[in-house]
Amino acid sequence: MRSLLKKFQDGLTRTARGIADKTQSLFAGRALDASSLAALEEALYTADFGVATTTEILEEIKRAHQQERELRGQEAAAIGAAVLRRVLAGSEGRLEGGNRRPGGSANPEVICLIGVNGSGKTTTAAKLAWMLKQDGRSVTVAACDTFRAAAIEQLRTWTQRLDLELVASHTGADAAAVAFDAWQAAKARGRDCLVIDTAGRLHTKSNLMEELAKIRRVLQKHDPAAPQHAWLVIDGSLGANSIEQAKIFHRSFGLTGLVVTKLDGTSRGGAIVGIWRELKLPVYFVGLGEQAEDLQPFNVDNYVKAVFGLEA
Repeated sequence: MRSLLKKFQDGLTRTARGIADKTQSLFAGRALDASSLAALEEALYTADFGVATTTEILEEIKRAHQQERELRGQEAAAIGAAVLRRVLAGSEGRLEGGNRRPGGSANPEVICLIGVNGSGKTTTAAKLAWMLKQDGRSVTVAACDTFRAAAIEQLRTWTQRLDLELVASHTGADAAAVAFDAWQAAKARGRDCLVIDTAGRLHTKSNLMEELAKIRRVLQKHDPAAPQHAWLVIDGSLGANSIEQAKIFHRSFGLTGLVVTKLDGTSRGGAIVGIWRELKLPVYFVGLGEQAEDLQPFNVDNYVKAVFGLEA
Protein backbone atom coordinates (compact mmCIF):
# COMPACT_ATOMS: atom_id res chain seq x y z
CA MET A 1 0.00 0.00 0.00
CA ARG A 2 1.44 3.35 -1.00
CA SER A 3 1.83 5.96 1.72
CA LEU A 4 -0.64 8.83 1.67
CA LEU A 5 2.12 11.28 0.77
CA LYS A 6 3.18 9.05 -2.12
CA LYS A 7 -0.43 8.94 -3.35
CA PHE A 8 -0.56 12.73 -3.34
CA GLN A 9 2.83 12.94 -5.04
CA ASP A 10 1.78 10.49 -7.75
CA GLY A 11 -1.62 12.09 -8.16
CA LEU A 12 -0.29 15.63 -8.44
CA THR A 13 2.64 14.81 -10.69
CA ARG A 14 1.62 17.21 -13.45
CA THR A 15 0.97 20.13 -11.09
CA ALA A 16 4.22 19.45 -9.23
CA ARG A 17 6.17 19.21 -12.47
CA GLY A 18 5.10 22.74 -13.37
CA ILE A 19 5.98 24.23 -9.98
CA ALA A 20 8.70 22.12 -8.38
CA ASP A 21 10.73 22.13 -11.57
CA LYS A 22 10.67 25.92 -11.55
CA THR A 23 11.77 26.26 -7.93
CA GLN A 24 14.48 23.61 -8.18
CA SER A 25 15.90 23.93 -11.67
CA LEU A 26 15.50 27.66 -12.23
CA PHE A 27 16.88 28.69 -8.87
CA ALA A 28 19.57 26.02 -8.50
CA GLY A 29 23.10 27.17 -9.11
CA ARG A 30 22.35 30.81 -9.81
CA ALA A 31 20.95 33.88 -8.17
CA LEU A 32 17.23 34.48 -8.15
CA ASP A 33 16.38 36.94 -10.92
CA ALA A 34 13.41 38.43 -12.74
CA SER A 35 13.21 35.65 -15.33
CA SER A 36 13.14 32.84 -12.78
CA LEU A 37 10.47 34.62 -10.75
CA ALA A 38 8.42 35.19 -13.89
CA ALA A 39 8.66 31.47 -14.75
CA LEU A 40 7.50 30.50 -11.26
CA GLU A 41 4.66 33.03 -11.45
CA GLU A 42 3.54 31.52 -14.75
CA ALA A 43 3.60 28.01 -13.29
CA LEU A 44 1.49 29.08 -10.31
CA TYR A 45 -1.07 30.80 -12.52
CA THR A 46 -1.18 27.83 -14.89
CA ALA A 47 -1.92 25.56 -11.93
CA ASP A 48 -4.81 27.92 -11.02
CA PHE A 49 -3.56 29.07 -7.63
CA GLY A 50 -5.07 32.47 -8.37
CA VAL A 51 -3.78 36.03 -8.08
CA ALA A 52 -3.87 36.38 -4.29
CA THR A 53 -2.05 33.13 -3.48
CA THR A 54 0.48 33.53 -6.29
CA THR A 55 1.26 37.08 -5.12
CA GLU A 56 1.72 35.94 -1.51
CA ILE A 57 4.09 33.13 -2.50
CA LEU A 58 6.20 35.35 -4.75
CA GLU A 59 6.42 38.15 -2.19
CA GLU A 60 7.58 35.74 0.53
CA ILE A 61 10.26 34.32 -1.78
CA LYS A 62 11.41 37.82 -2.75
CA ARG A 63 11.71 38.86 0.90
CA ALA A 64 13.70 35.74 1.69
CA HIS A 65 15.97 36.38 -1.28
CA GLN A 66 16.70 39.91 -0.11
CA GLN A 67 17.99 38.44 3.12
CA GLU A 68 19.74 35.47 1.49
CA ARG A 69 21.11 36.09 -1.99
CA GLU A 70 22.15 32.44 -2.39
CA LEU A 71 18.58 31.20 -2.03
CA ARG A 72 18.21 27.80 -3.76
CA GLY A 73 15.27 26.02 -5.29
CA GLN A 74 14.53 23.69 -2.38
CA GLU A 75 14.52 26.65 0.01
CA ALA A 76 12.21 28.60 -2.28
CA ALA A 77 9.91 25.59 -2.50
CA ALA A 78 9.79 25.36 1.30
CA ILE A 79 8.80 29.02 1.49
CA GLY A 80 6.04 28.52 -1.04
CA ALA A 81 4.82 25.48 0.88
CA ALA A 82 4.69 27.47 4.12
CA VAL A 83 2.55 30.15 2.45
CA LEU A 84 0.22 27.52 1.02
CA ARG A 85 -0.18 25.84 4.43
CA ARG A 86 -1.13 29.19 5.90
CA VAL A 87 -3.66 29.89 3.15
CA LEU A 88 -5.24 26.44 3.50
CA ALA A 89 -5.44 26.45 7.30
CA GLY A 90 -8.82 24.99 8.27
CA SER A 91 -9.62 23.59 4.82
CA GLU A 92 -9.49 19.90 5.74
CA GLY A 93 -12.98 18.42 6.03
CA ARG A 94 -13.29 15.70 8.65
CA LEU A 95 -16.07 13.11 8.60
CA GLU A 96 -16.55 12.16 12.21
CA GLY A 97 -17.97 8.87 13.46
CA GLY A 98 -21.54 8.01 12.50
CA ASN A 99 -24.50 9.20 14.55
CA ARG A 100 -25.48 5.71 15.69
CA ARG A 101 -26.79 5.36 19.24
CA PRO A 102 -27.12 2.25 21.42
CA GLY A 103 -30.04 0.12 20.27
CA GLY A 104 -29.75 1.24 16.67
CA SER A 105 -32.36 3.96 17.08
CA ALA A 106 -30.48 6.70 15.26
CA ASN A 107 -31.20 7.79 11.73
CA PRO A 108 -28.63 7.14 9.00
CA GLU A 109 -26.12 9.91 8.37
CA VAL A 110 -26.86 11.19 4.86
CA ILE A 111 -24.15 12.33 2.45
CA CYS A 112 -25.60 13.91 -0.70
CA LEU A 113 -23.19 14.22 -3.65
CA ILE A 114 -24.06 16.83 -6.25
CA GLY A 115 -22.37 18.36 -9.28
CA VAL A 116 -22.37 18.51 -13.05
CA ASN A 117 -22.06 15.56 -15.43
CA GLY A 118 -18.51 14.38 -15.95
CA SER A 119 -17.22 15.41 -12.55
CA GLY A 120 -16.78 11.82 -11.39
CA LYS A 121 -19.72 12.01 -9.01
CA THR A 122 -21.11 8.52 -9.58
CA THR A 123 -17.79 6.71 -9.15
CA THR A 124 -17.07 8.93 -6.15
CA ALA A 125 -20.32 7.77 -4.53
CA ALA A 126 -19.21 4.14 -4.76
CA LYS A 127 -15.63 4.85 -3.67
CA LEU A 128 -16.84 6.90 -0.71
CA ALA A 129 -19.24 4.17 0.38
CA TRP A 130 -16.43 1.61 0.11
CA MET A 131 -14.15 3.80 2.21
CA LEU A 132 -16.84 4.18 4.89
CA LYS A 133 -17.32 0.42 4.87
CA GLN A 134 -13.57 -0.11 5.28
CA ASP A 135 -13.80 2.21 8.26
CA GLY A 136 -16.29 -0.14 9.88
CA ARG A 137 -19.53 1.63 9.02
CA SER A 138 -22.57 0.05 7.41
CA VAL A 139 -23.58 1.88 4.24
CA THR A 140 -26.42 2.09 1.72
CA VAL A 141 -25.94 3.77 -1.67
CA ALA A 142 -28.82 5.47 -3.48
CA ALA A 143 -28.84 5.80 -7.29
CA CYS A 144 -30.74 9.08 -7.57
CA ASP A 145 -29.26 10.08 -10.93
CA THR A 146 -32.30 8.64 -12.71
CA PHE A 147 -31.88 11.00 -15.65
CA ARG A 148 -29.17 8.82 -17.23
CA ALA A 149 -29.47 5.06 -17.57
CA ALA A 150 -25.70 4.90 -17.79
CA ALA A 151 -25.36 6.47 -14.34
CA ILE A 152 -27.56 3.82 -12.73
CA GLU A 153 -25.70 0.98 -14.43
CA GLN A 154 -22.32 2.50 -13.66
CA LEU A 155 -23.20 2.73 -9.99
CA ARG A 156 -24.65 -0.78 -10.01
CA THR A 157 -21.41 -2.13 -11.51
CA TRP A 158 -19.27 -0.35 -8.94
CA THR A 159 -21.40 -1.39 -5.97
CA GLN A 160 -21.40 -5.02 -7.11
CA ARG A 161 -17.63 -4.95 -7.54
CA LEU A 162 -17.14 -3.45 -4.07
CA ASP A 163 -19.87 -5.53 -2.39
CA LEU A 164 -22.00 -2.51 -1.44
CA GLU A 165 -25.73 -2.25 -0.84
CA LEU A 166 -27.58 -0.30 -3.55
CA VAL A 167 -31.11 1.10 -3.78
CA ALA A 168 -32.01 1.93 -7.39
CA SER A 169 -34.98 2.25 -9.71
CA HIS A 170 -35.50 2.63 -13.45
CA THR A 171 -34.42 5.43 -15.77
CA GLY A 172 -36.79 8.36 -15.49
CA ALA A 173 -37.98 7.45 -12.00
CA ASP A 174 -38.59 10.26 -9.56
CA ALA A 175 -35.22 10.92 -7.90
CA ALA A 176 -36.82 12.08 -4.65
CA ALA A 177 -38.86 8.87 -4.49
CA VAL A 178 -35.65 6.83 -4.83
CA ALA A 179 -34.09 8.90 -2.04
CA PHE A 180 -37.22 8.26 0.06
CA ASP A 181 -36.98 4.49 -0.49
CA ALA A 182 -33.23 4.47 0.16
CA TRP A 183 -33.58 6.36 3.45
CA GLN A 184 -36.33 4.01 4.62
CA ALA A 185 -34.23 0.98 3.66
CA ALA A 186 -31.13 2.35 5.41
CA LYS A 187 -33.18 3.14 8.52
CA ALA A 188 -34.93 -0.24 8.60
CA ARG A 189 -31.63 -2.12 8.16
CA GLY A 190 -29.86 -0.07 10.81
CA ARG A 191 -27.29 1.38 8.43
CA ASP A 192 -24.90 4.05 9.66
CA CYS A 193 -24.67 6.02 6.43
CA LEU A 194 -26.63 6.72 3.25
CA VAL A 195 -24.63 7.99 0.26
CA ILE A 196 -26.81 9.61 -2.43
CA ASP A 197 -25.69 10.06 -6.03
CA THR A 198 -27.76 12.80 -7.70
CA ALA A 199 -28.30 13.89 -11.29
CA GLY A 200 -25.65 16.06 -12.86
CA ARG A 201 -27.24 18.17 -15.53
CA LEU A 202 -25.76 21.60 -16.10
CA HIS A 203 -25.79 23.78 -13.01
CA THR A 204 -27.49 26.57 -14.97
CA LYS A 205 -30.63 24.45 -15.45
CA SER A 206 -33.38 25.31 -12.97
CA ASN A 207 -34.93 21.82 -13.14
CA LEU A 208 -31.81 20.29 -11.60
CA MET A 209 -31.93 22.72 -8.70
CA GLU A 210 -35.62 21.99 -8.21
CA GLU A 211 -34.91 18.25 -8.19
CA LEU A 212 -32.18 18.70 -5.59
CA ALA A 213 -34.50 20.82 -3.45
CA LYS A 214 -37.17 18.11 -3.67
CA ILE A 215 -34.70 15.44 -2.53
CA ARG A 216 -33.85 17.61 0.45
CA ARG A 217 -37.54 18.13 1.33
CA VAL A 218 -38.27 14.40 1.17
CA LEU A 219 -35.28 13.54 3.35
CA GLN A 220 -36.24 16.16 5.91
CA LYS A 221 -39.69 14.64 6.31
CA HIS A 222 -37.85 11.67 7.82
CA ASP A 223 -35.06 13.57 9.53
CA PRO A 224 -35.02 17.39 9.82
CA ALA A 225 -31.22 17.27 9.98
CA ALA A 226 -30.83 15.44 6.65
CA PRO A 227 -28.79 15.62 4.57
CA GLN A 228 -26.09 16.06 7.16
CA HIS A 229 -23.59 16.58 4.37
CA ALA A 230 -24.06 18.20 0.96
CA TRP A 231 -20.82 17.88 -0.98
CA LEU A 232 -20.10 19.28 -4.40
CA VAL A 233 -18.00 16.93 -6.54
CA ILE A 234 -15.86 18.97 -8.91
CA ASP A 235 -13.44 18.01 -11.65
CA GLY A 236 -10.03 19.29 -10.60
CA SER A 237 -8.97 19.72 -14.23
CA LEU A 238 -11.52 22.52 -14.69
CA GLY A 239 -9.35 24.84 -12.65
CA ALA A 240 -10.81 28.27 -11.94
CA ASN A 241 -14.06 27.39 -13.74
CA SER A 242 -14.93 25.13 -10.82
CA ILE A 243 -15.19 28.16 -8.54
CA GLU A 244 -18.21 29.45 -10.45
CA GLN A 245 -19.83 26.03 -10.25
CA ALA A 246 -19.30 25.98 -6.51
CA LYS A 247 -20.81 29.45 -6.10
CA ILE A 248 -24.00 28.52 -7.95
CA PHE A 249 -24.55 25.21 -6.18
CA HIS A 250 -23.72 26.75 -2.81
CA ARG A 251 -26.26 29.52 -3.37
CA SER A 252 -28.96 27.10 -4.52
CA PHE A 253 -28.42 24.07 -2.29
CA GLY A 254 -26.24 25.13 0.61
CA LEU A 255 -23.04 23.11 0.36
CA THR A 256 -21.16 21.82 3.38
CA GLY A 257 -18.01 20.69 1.60
CA LEU A 258 -16.21 19.55 -1.53
CA VAL A 259 -14.76 16.46 -3.16
CA VAL A 260 -12.18 17.25 -5.85
CA THR A 261 -11.67 14.52 -8.43
CA LYS A 262 -9.25 13.82 -11.29
CA LEU A 263 -6.29 15.58 -9.70
CA ASP A 264 -4.10 12.82 -11.10
CA GLY A 265 -4.73 13.95 -14.66
CA THR A 266 -4.37 17.72 -14.44
CA SER A 267 -1.71 20.40 -14.27
CA ARG A 268 -4.24 22.68 -12.56
CA GLY A 269 -4.24 21.26 -9.06
CA GLY A 270 -4.37 24.71 -7.47
CA ALA A 271 -8.14 25.10 -7.92
CA ILE A 272 -8.62 23.74 -4.39
CA VAL A 273 -6.93 26.89 -3.08
CA GLY A 274 -9.13 29.25 -5.06
CA ILE A 275 -12.37 27.63 -3.92
CA TRP A 276 -11.26 27.60 -0.29
CA ARG A 277 -10.32 31.28 -0.39
CA GLU A 278 -13.56 32.21 -2.13
CA LEU A 279 -16.16 30.13 -0.28
CA LYS A 280 -14.40 28.63 2.76
CA LEU A 281 -15.89 25.22 1.93
CA PRO A 282 -13.77 22.41 3.42
CA VAL A 283 -12.36 19.75 1.12
CA TYR A 284 -13.23 16.28 2.42
CA PHE A 285 -11.75 14.00 -0.22
CA VAL A 286 -9.64 14.16 -3.37
CA GLY A 287 -9.52 11.74 -6.28
CA LEU A 288 -5.96 10.69 -7.08
CA GLY A 289 -6.58 7.77 -9.44
CA GLU A 290 -9.04 5.24 -10.81
CA GLN A 291 -9.03 2.65 -8.03
CA ALA A 292 -11.39 2.67 -5.05
CA GLU A 293 -8.54 3.35 -2.65
CA ASP A 294 -7.44 6.38 -4.70
CA LEU A 295 -10.20 8.46 -3.15
CA GLN A 296 -8.32 9.89 -0.18
CA PRO A 297 -9.11 12.27 2.68
CA PHE A 298 -7.76 15.71 1.86
CA ASN A 299 -4.58 16.41 3.79
CA VAL A 300 -3.09 19.90 3.57
CA ASP A 301 0.44 18.86 4.48
CA ASN A 302 0.57 16.06 1.91
CA TYR A 303 -1.01 18.29 -0.73
CA VAL A 304 1.49 21.10 -0.14
CA LYS A 305 4.50 18.76 -0.14
CA ALA A 306 3.32 17.08 -3.33
CA VAL A 307 2.73 20.38 -5.12
CA PHE A 308 6.18 21.76 -4.30
CA GLY A 309 8.07 18.48 -4.69
CA LEU A 310 9.08 18.26 -1.04
CA GLU A 311 9.85 15.04 0.77
CA ALA A 312 8.31 13.95 4.06
